[in-house]
Amino acid sequence: MSKILLTLLLLVISNTFMTLAWYGNLKLQDMKIISPNTSIVLIVLISWCIALLEYSFLIPANRIGSEINGGPFSLVQLKVIQEVISCLVFGVIVSVLFKGESLQWNHLVAVIFLILAVYFVFMK
Repeated sequence: MSKILLTLLLLVISNTFMTLAWYGNLKLQDMKIISPNTSIVLIVLISWCIALLEYSFLIPANRIGSEINGGPFSLVQLKVIQEVISCLVFGVIVSVLFKGESLQWNHLVAVIFLILAVYFVFMK
């Protein structure tokens, strides 16, 4: 698998865990698995455990993808790509898990601007 594809795949997996670490507790509360009174310390500890999985994919993605290690991307390119993937993964997770939340036209425009940011960061 090429370094580009491997980097992108690892970033998608990483951002999936990140989004679940940040917002999963809200879904668990919505499903009545945890209550609004659940200890915030417990919520943070669970989120940290999920975030550990995120870092287990994010760090290799950055190392494989970075020009510093012979990869195809500069640090700025890696960061912008990661942000776009983060927004796309978030959009998918919100659409699938949070039925009360809906994506609007302005959200689509924002994603288009993020994609344009990727275009501009790759310009020479």
